Amino acid sequence: MNEANLCEKLKKIKLLAMDVDGTMTNSTVYYSKNGEELKRFCIRDGMGIELLRREGIKTAIITSENSPIVTARANKLRIEHLFFGSRNKKRDIEQLAAQLEIGVDEIAFIGDDVNDLQAIQTAGIGACPSDANESIKENADYICDAKGGEGAIREIIEKILLSQKKSISLPESW
Repeated sequence: MNEANLCEKLKKIKLLAMDVDGTMTNSTVYYSKNGEELKRFCIRDGMGIELLRREGIKTAIITSENSPIVTARANKLRIEHLFFGSRNKKRDIEQLAAQLEIGVDEIAFIGDDVNDLQAIQTAGIGACPSDANESIKENADYICDAKGGEGAIREIIEKILLSQKKSISLPESW
């Protein structure tokens, strides 16, 4: 998709939906000796989510996982809409659009693997990290320069905000 068409589609976005593993994280899972699962998140992505919220753009997580780690991260970031254990991300996007009374063309979705394909094809903007699965890259409207867990979320957020002529910085009083 050329830059002008991408910008026009980004102007409509009212919600960013995100996959977690491989998108908000770097696809790596750590286990402690007690079997506790740990994931690494990018702090700059979190600030990007705050910038979206301040500009009135809603956020959602749609993940096939059902992890207390993801719940904790979503709560910290005050992500409004959560879909855990998803087995049909396309349906979840359509449900979210209906619930919020917006069109699917007003939703951007970022994901990285084959279980994200239908969501990427359904959303108004389908984005992916640079290290996404090849079939995802072939179907994405936008391929980030950043890898998953290394700023890909922030990158698509800044694209959305800049296309809508909104701020990518916080006020001094923050």
